[in-house]
Amino acid sequence: MIYRVEGIVIRSTDYGEGNKIVTLLTDSAGKAGIMARGAKKVRSRHSSLVQPFTHGEFVYFRNAGLGQLNGGEILESNHRLREDLELSAYAAYAAELCDRAFQDDEAGAYLYHQLKACYDALREGKDPSVVIHLFEMKILEAAGYAPQLDVCVGCGSDRGPFRLSAAGGGLLCPRCRHRDSQAFPLEEGALKLLRLFGAIDLRRLGSIQVRPETRQQLKAALRSLMDAHLDLRLKTRGFLDQLERMNEPMPASAAEAAERRRLRAQERAAQEDAPEA
Repeated sequence: MIYRVEGIVIRSTDYGEGNKIVTLLTDSAGKAGIMARGAKKVRSRHSSLVQPFTHGEFVYFRNAGLGQLNGGEILESNHRLREDLELSAYAAYAAELCDRAFQDDEAGAYLYHQLKACYDALREGKDPSVVIHLFEMKILEAAGYAPQLDVCVGCGSDRGPFRLSAAGGGLLCPRCRHRDSQAFPLEEGALKLLRLFGAIDLRRLGSIQVRPETRQQLKAALRSLMDAHLDLRLKTRGFLDQLERMNEPMPASAAEAAERRRLRAQERAAQEDAPEA
């Protein structure tokens, strides 16, 4: 049977001397694995089409097992996401989430459109950490684990201050916080953003300014929810976390100490280079 789908390459693996096996997240056929024969060769007509993060139209034949790629057209190459190390890390993490969190028939059109919107937002220069945390919320929703963020999951109270219980799947009020000793407090700004993430479609994301403290709480909240309900061990997540740590601004005291060391090194170098009297 011939399939013509719109999709995004979420995984690409070399196979044999010149072939690739790619996994597509599609708008109408869930996840689809297809063989792209000769795609490793530079002159192959399929080599660009099967690059990671490529959004395109794909035509393939499939009876059972892997499909066979017949042709297609690139709609958005997303080459910037591959060429920029930071953007590539975020894009790869989003792709692996889609690949690992859902079976082939569980990945519907909604997930496809959210991933496409995620890549569009990253390419357009929107805050990548905000984009990826919103995408994590969409993953939780699509998997059936959307957290309860309006009222307490224990008693239904709408009176805070609240703590977030990842294991409980939502907020705990002061009277119910004893139910989860691991529940952690959320500042008002972080809670408002989590509620916003649950309410909006990624395709409608505008520009959002987030304070560093709020950013850390968002990350802790979403990661706790993901770990509690999906329990995925993602290679891309470790690399992304390491990259984010490297990009964190240096504390003022550490920056001042580094500047003093630099000035002392310059003074020593100048003394060593000075001519003798």
